[in-house]
Amino acid sequence: MYEPIRTKSVHTMAAAPEIPHRSREQELDIRLAGQLTALLTVTDELHALATRTDGGAPQDAGLDGAELAAAAERIAEQVARLSGGHYPLRAEPTDGGTPARIEALQQRARTLAGNALAVATTRDDAAARELAAERMAAHTAPHRDLATA
Repeated sequence: MYEPIRTKSVHTMAAAPEIPHRSREQELDIRLAGQLTALLTVTDELHALATRTDGGAPQDAGLDGAELAAAAERIAEQVARLSGGHYPLRAEPTDGGTPARIEALQQRARTLAGNALAVATTRDDAAARELAAERMAAHTAPHRDLATA
């Protein structure tokens, strides 16, 4: 009455050995590299605002161009380490440095550094954890000064 099934089940094909699978460590490496790359983009943006010659960033914004450049290089080195030696592509910063935009970039950098810190802690990566914690503190410091003023 019933005809036997002649094709393979969908479920058995999913477990095929020729499909590459990543380990948990590889997934964490990819995720941490992504968080650090996003942090690098925001850091480059803040660096561009800090070093503009036309006075784009307000003096009271608390942006130190040399410190941001050094941080960007250290972030790029960590991404390269996690990505097998491939340095990340760096985006061209945009124009405009209103105080509201600088505040939004600082908030975004703080959030990304916090995300990177969480992944680095899960991955047990001391170098990335230290860098993320440092960047998180650096992007929090100007806001503590504004809150007490």
